[in-house]
Amino acid sequence: ALFGKRTSVSDAHDRYANQEVSYLLQRIEAFSGVVILATNLRHNIDDAFMRRFQSVVAFPLPRAAERLRLWQEAFPAAVHLDPALDLPTLARQHEISGGTIMNVVRYACLQALGRGDGIVRPGAVDEGIRRELLKEGRAS
Repeated sequence: ALFGKRTSVSDAHDRYANQEVSYLLQRIEAFSGVVILATNLRHNIDDAFMRRFQSVVAFPLPRAAERLRLWQEAFPAAVHLDPALDLPTLARQHEISGGTIMNVVRYACLQALGRGDGIVRPGAVDEGIRRELLKEGRAS
């Protein structure tokens, strides 16, 4: 994590990670422009960084109705949705961000285009969700 909390040094890796965080902090402080950072792991940000932020804006995860709209609008015209793909159920069952939905859509579309039929199947969407949750440390 680029802006992770600094820790006590027990090996060369810890020392290097702490040096990286310190270096980034110095570079941000020396920069005369606006710096915008984004994270989905706010609790992992080093306290020294948090003290230097003028503003911290939190964006909650979209609600089910918002997720449904994201799902409905995310798929490009180049693909077709399998009639068995139940977007309202996906929106209700999976509390995920818009960015995660877009990553799932990209994965499922690549699978559809790779097969040559251009049909987004439920299994590809389910696998995309599983992969994204695994990346976020929320594997089910």
